[in-house]
Amino acid sequence: MKPEKLLLELESICEKIGYTIRKERGSFRGDRCIVEGENLIVINQKQPPEARVATLARVLRDRTPDEIYIKPAVRKELQEVWNRLDRFRDNDLRELQGVSDLDELDSES
Repeated sequence: MKPEKLLLELESICEKIGYTIRKERGSFRGDRCIVEGENLIVINQKQPPEARVATLARVLRDRTPDEIYIKPAVRKELQEVWNRLDRFRDNDLRELQGVSDLDELDSES
């Protein structure tokens, strides 16, 4: 599925579960917040579609997947994005701990 199509699908899902989506320009990553009791997701329009998809995927990850129907093709793509986010997070944690992939390979030998 093309990132632009996935982005539209995820925006629709987020709106169905009660978020208002604001598309802004600036030097920010994008995330969810609550302003005056309104659940918002702020998306940076300057980012490529893949980064905007990741922003929405992070928001949806914290919700129970069974709360709303998600088309199987969209659910599959969403799971792949979550897996990539996990790998990046795990790599970041290892970096913070001073462990590289090479260190892990050496310790397994």
